[in-house]
Amino acid sequence: MNPSNEAKHDDESALADFLSSLMDYTPTIPDELVEHYLAKSGFQCPDVRLIRLVAVATQKFIADVASDAFQQCKARQSAVVKDKKDKQQKDKRLILTMEDLSRALREYGVNMKHQEYFADSPSTGMDPTSRDE
Repeated sequence: MNPSNEAKHDDESALADFLSSLMDYTPTIPDELVEHYLAKSGFQCPDVRLIRLVAVATQKFIADVASDAFQQCKARQSAVVKDKKDKQQKDKRLILTMEDLSRALREYGVNMKHQEYFADSPSTGMDPTSRDE
């Protein structure tokens, strides 16, 4: 057996082991949800291992985006603190914004469109005669 055939066999063996391990794994994203969106996109697959592989890949993508958005948030808020050196900030909580999430998603090729406006009260945008003020 030549070295390239051995490497190919090792890769196939590793893939088979990984796929069989997915049978014992319970992903964060339920199989039913993955099946729903795969079916919605026109993909039908009776193999649970493949469904779970998609769930694991999706979970990884979401974790990466969340981590990048967190880094964007920390960078943004540290820039604000540097601008206000004379004022001590008592509240050290980080606040994740849609802009942080948009920037993180943009790194992965996903462009988010924001609403034209955000309602700051439940009556915003309602007919003036129907408001309870």
